[in-house]
Amino acid sequence: QVQLVESGGGSVQSGGSLRLSCVASRIPWASYCRAWFRQAPGQEREAVANIDGPGSATYADSAKGRFTISRDNAKNTLYLQMNSLKPEDTATYYCVRAATRFSPCSIRPGDYDFWGQGTQVTVSS
Repeated sequence: QVQLVESGGGSVQSGGSLRLSCVASRIPWASYCRAWFRQAPGQEREAVANIDGPGSATYADSAKGRFTISRDNAKNTLYLQMNSLKPEDTATYYCVRAATRFSPCSIRPGDYDFWGQGTQVTVSS
């Protein structure tokens, strides 16, 4: 059974930090675009950050300078380090893998075929 399992979410105060992790199993992983999306209540899913096979990363404007995406291919793990968190970062965060190996990575949810169950991040003011 294919699995993407996220962890590391939680509740923090504004200005705090969290590190999300995602472990993939039973799917090809290292050569594909991988990304973090998030979805707040009543809003559409949005791309937060992505990283391609060679390791080139891109970020949403809202994440630039505060979030860092990284991966450990030996461990089939994707990370999202989130610093200087704001209340507007509150959402469910999803780890995803693209359907193809093409770069640059897409920011459209429909281009990702494997999704984790999500981990909740809540930032209070």
